[in-house]
Amino acid sequence: MDTPALEIQLKTLPNQPGVYQYFDKEGTIIYVGKAKNLKKRVSSYFTKTHDSGKTRVLVKKIARIKHIVVETETDALLLENNLIKKHRPRYNVMLKDDKSYPWICIKNERFPRVFSTRRVFKGGGDYFGPYTSVKTVHTLLDLIKGLYSLRTCNYQLSEEKIEAGKFKVCLEYHLGNCKGACEGLETEAEYNKNIKAIKQILKGNFKDSLQEFKKQMHGFAENMQFEEAQKIKEKIEILENYQAKSTIVNPKISNVDVFSIVSDESYGYINFLQLSYGSIIRSHTLELKKRLDETDQVLLQLAITEIRQRFHSKSKEIYVPFEVDLGEDIKVTVPKLGDKRHILDLSLRNAKYFRMERFKQMKIVDPDRHANRIMAQMKADLRLGEEPRHIECFDNSNIQGTNPVAACVVFKNGKPSKKDYRHFNIKTVEGPDDFASMEEVVYRRYKRLLDEDQPLPQLIIIDGGKGQLSSALKSLDALQLRGKIAIIGIAKRLEELFYPNDPIPLYLDKKSETLKIIQQLRNEAHRFGIEHHRNKRSKSALNTELETINGVGEKTVVELLKHFKSAKRVANAKLDELEDVVGKSRAEKVYNYYHGK
Repeated sequence: MDTPALEIQLKTLPNQPGVYQYFDKEGTIIYVGKAKNLKKRVSSYFTKTHDSGKTRVLVKKIARIKHIVVETETDALLLENNLIKKHRPRYNVMLKDDKSYPWICIKNERFPRVFSTRRVFKGGGDYFGPYTSVKTVHTLLDLIKGLYSLRTCNYQLSEEKIEAGKFKVCLEYHLGNCKGACEGLETEAEYNKNIKAIKQILKGNFKDSLQEFKKQMHGFAENMQFEEAQKIKEKIEILENYQAKSTIVNPKISNVDVFSIVSDESYGYINFLQLSYGSIIRSHTLELKKRLDETDQVLLQLAITEIRQRFHSKSKEIYVPFEVDLGEDIKVTVPKLGDKRHILDLSLRNAKYFRMERFKQMKIVDPDRHANRIMAQMKADLRLGEEPRHIECFDNSNIQGTNPVAACVVFKNGKPSKKDYRHFNIKTVEGPDDFASMEEVVYRRYKRLLDEDQPLPQLIIIDGGKGQLSSALKSLDALQLRGKIAIIGIAKRLEELFYPNDPIPLYLDKKSETLKIIQQLRNEAHRFGIEHHRNKRSKSALNTELETINGVGEKTVVELLKHFKSAKRVANAKLDELEDVVGKSRAEKVYNYYHGK
């Protein structure tokens, strides 16, 4: 895959949080940075004048940009930290491996302790984090301490030692911070119930704790214990406003490769995330061109082998969106829930962004290829016999039954061709009749194209369901065009596509490019029709009720409105007032019309 020019890479970056990596012309990574908005941050390197000489040198050396999309700024900070430690880029501040972020540990023991640590030991307990701020950790621990009574001593509280009376309660018990598990004053089941609630809080799931505390708060309030109720209320507010957990790192997910795929008619895009000790240390997306309409499973299996060889991966486990056959030496996991699924979704998101950027780059560099791809996709999605290079879409506009008009918009090669747009004033239909109006405009449009020997479209889209489609088909039958032009109707919700003689609608993926083109067509037709309808209404507004009076012409109407300012004032005017403006004869006609004489 050819690397696009830097200018094009910059234009197609996403407006999402993430981490960017700069490479020189030798392919060496020279800088890693994080951004709240990748597009704005990376573009600033090339648009601003930098005071630092080192920054100017860095910018001159950038030959290629890669990025990884994440969910939050915190995720970006953590990922940046991991990548700097892994690659040690020349222009980054060096991070020492022993300076790690803090975690919260729930110790693997009877009556578990909860504390902060910077070191993660396998089997040592459940670890939550990492957190980018020590203050956050202290806030959480203070919160937990305030919510639940936990022990802080380091005694080994085995059942035998407690029964033997080896321990005595300490000051924490007398202060109300501990319930005295060391003397058997609290059962293990009660203690573990609190630990379970704490784990949910650290995972960001506060529902059960919130319900319990709200129950307590209402109980204190009913008993007139307002100070206690206020304390519980403050705890509830802290819980509701806090988002506990980063999704980038999970210490239990160690030495794993993650793969995901998105594809279209011509290409497959496979993203690879490499995890080491729970941290993402690499992201790469591979583009594969299809030759024989290969399935996603075939493409993914091929890409996994290629990517693992390229990056010398020795991981024994991979996460993938569906089962693939990679032999007996590799454990294949298809995550459904939890952190594993979350990381797989993150990989999928990166694959989708890569695909979108390639499309945007292609649109700039090779617009013909872009149009060819869109046309091929529409042909397949809409089950057409040929590519819809020329599409026409019809929409009726007869708001409140007045001034019925219709619009026809034209797209060529997936883009609006505004010079070919046409308006229609409904001529043969009395009153609001969408079906008859559609029949009229479709007939008039294609009768004219035939008479003038103009090219016909490959696809007609009717804005409406089965009834509108049937009306349009009558006109095609009358012109002997049935079967020569593909025609479909779109239900108002844009989710149902109706075909002639097929009662079952076709549903397209809401994110598909084909549906987006159809939506654009329909919106354009609607906009164009409403615009014409509005103009027509504005003109007809001048044709007030006054003009319907026998013997009163346009000049008289203008004179009356100029003097009285409104038709209502004309209707309420006295005869002599009207005579002063338009003379006795016309004044009597106007006065008699409104006053019934």
